[in-house]
Amino acid sequence: MDPIGARRPSGFWPLAIVFALFVLFLYGPMITIFVLSFQGPEGGLTFPLRGLSLHWFHKLADGLGTVDIGAAFRRSLMLGTVVMLFTVVLSVLAGLAFRKKLRGGHALFFVTVASLIMPSIIVSLGIGLQFRLLDSGIKGALAAFEANGALENYGTALGLLSSALGAHLTWTLPFGLLIMFAVFNRFDRAYEEAARDLGATPWQSFRHVVLPLIGPSIVGVGMFGFTLSWDEIARTSQAIGDVNTLPLELQGLTSTVTTPAIYALGTVTTIVSFAVMAVALGSAAWLRQRAARQSR
Repeated sequence: MDPIGARRPSGFWPLAIVFALFVLFLYGPMITIFVLSFQGPEGGLTFPLRGLSLHWFHKLADGLGTVDIGAAFRRSLMLGTVVMLFTVVLSVLAGLAFRKKLRGGHALFFVTVASLIMPSIIVSLGIGLQFRLLDSGIKGALAAFEANGALENYGTALGLLSSALGAHLTWTLPFGLLIMFAVFNRFDRAYEEAARDLGATPWQSFRHVVLPLIGPSIVGVGMFGFTLSWDEIARTSQAIGDVNTLPLELQGLTSTVTTPAIYALGTVTTIVSFAVMAVALGSAAWLRQRAARQSR
């Protein structure tokens, strides 16, 4: 072991400085927004701080003009939760399916992850166009069947849990698939074979053997699904219909709100993201400890 006072390599300090600058570049804007959100009532959008208070958080709770922040928050929370559930379920099922050789499996995999290299705004425009064509077809069918009442009440198929959900899944699902493929690629099937030898059914083997072992990875997939959906803008912009998620409202407010209330909103959304990450990490650690206790 090297002595405590040993000289560090000559390249240590230059690399340390580069790393420190990288961390500052990465987290500096977030820290700045966080600090400025606690400006006093007379505070502005820049330094220096003019007092410390929760004034702008109270203003945020009262609403920002005509924008219903609470409704946008609930829409984003609901969409993120649904996207998370779909991402987890589909990723696990796909991971289980790809453990066996599938005809056309390679093509299916590349088609699934292709959306990662497509520009997000193009994906959003394509989904929006697809649903508008669907609207035209539905309206044409209703007109052909002379369903005038239904035609008058019909709005659009674009919506939070239709087109926006699909747009978000094109972003979250490839990450979930890549994680689960990596997990199952190194999964030791001897555990399942031992369960089968003891008389377990395929469902019992999955529930009592496979699921506890891959539990932390499932939590990670869920975290990716929620956080990627929570702050997505480009893929949502053309596929959301006549409502907005919180990130879209936040983007719109940047040109109209000129008070630190916009920073308070940014702080709240960031706290939600960190809270989801903390819950995910805590759940993964708990599942690992539980699996370790059961294996003794």
